[in-house]
Amino acid sequence: MTRKLTGLSRRYQAALRKHLKQGPRASLQPAQGLGRRAMAIGLETLDLARIHERALITLVLPSYSPGTRDAMVRRAGTFFAEAITPIERTHRTAREDNDRLTRMNEKLHRRSAELTESNRRLKHEIAQRKSVEESLRRSEQHYSQLLEQSQRLQEQLRHLSRQLLLAQEEERKKISRDLHDEIAQTLTGINVRLAALKAEATVNTKSLQNRIASAQRMVERSVDIVHRFARELRPMVLDDLGVIPAMHSFMKGFAKQTGIHIHFKTFAPGKIERLDTITRTVLYRVTQEALTNVGRHAQASRVDVILKKLPHGIALIIKDNGKSFRVDRVLQAKTNKRLGLLGMRERVEMIGGHLRVESAPGKGTTIRAEIPFMKGNRV
Repeated sequence: MTRKLTGLSRRYQAALRKHLKQGPRASLQPAQGLGRRAMAIGLETLDLARIHERALITLVLPSYSPGTRDAMVRRAGTFFAEAITPIERTHRTAREDNDRLTRMNEKLHRRSAELTESNRRLKHEIAQRKSVEESLRRSEQHYSQLLEQSQRLQEQLRHLSRQLLLAQEEERKKISRDLHDEIAQTLTGINVRLAALKAEATVNTKSLQNRIASAQRMVERSVDIVHRFARELRPMVLDDLGVIPAMHSFMKGFAKQTGIHIHFKTFAPGKIERLDTITRTVLYRVTQEALTNVGRHAQASRVDVILKKLPHGIALIIKDNGKSFRVDRVLQAKTNKRLGLLGMRERVEMIGGHLRVESAPGKGTTIRAEIPFMKGNRV
């Protein structure tokens, strides 16, 4: 089932990418075909919604302008609505069948009342009929429970989507504010100093040299800020040198900033770098998010980060000695802490792995992500 789901996810993302490239006149027949395929392997609307969400997050990148992004999201929504049509049609048919069964039951009740006196010899048959009716009622109750569960999950998905959008907007606001407060003001200061230099260029040579040196320091500071923003968005070392150097670099900066001691242990770094790009990126992002959470909430003094080889995959273990928390309560809460855990889980599950979080008083918190080897990935 996992292989079929993974295959469908890839096909869905490819079809959605093609649909978005073709623009508003793109055909929706591929979406219907994907919907029928999803129904054939037993997926429900929520399952297809998760596939659509992951594809949308991958394809609608922040590098697009807001107008282009909004248009792409709307076209993607049309594509998704067409994809779930076969599933929704099946649900509608089931409801209609259920209504017909309900009407049939009412008719059977009336018929039984009318024939009570004349059909006493058919008591055994009536008893069997009542048994069938009871089974139908139980089936109806079970279907109602499933429908309620599906509605709850859909509401949770909508809420999570809103949280993700809000978190994205907050991050954009922070970057915009930092760019304005730090880089823009620094560049404005440079411009003022250069204007003063122009006026004093022929008057005081020593003062001119000092002011040039000051302007150069401001330029260097601006460059450092830009480099920091670039590293936070995606560190170049991850693409240029690999995931192990990238993790070392992030941990070094994290330890310097927070004062938390980090012990990093891994097996055969050269073999880890032979993993595919997606897997290496997931290892880095989960480590980044987990350590960020430790720095914000755990009040820890030490963190152990371990990359461990498994018979059929790789395990990333991050354990701190900080304060514990109720994992179930955080996952149900409507806070940014929940987004961090769900974001890590989504990244790991996206490549077929699973993530487990354990936290207990006096034992800190342990995050364990187990990721299976993809084809050609064995190390």
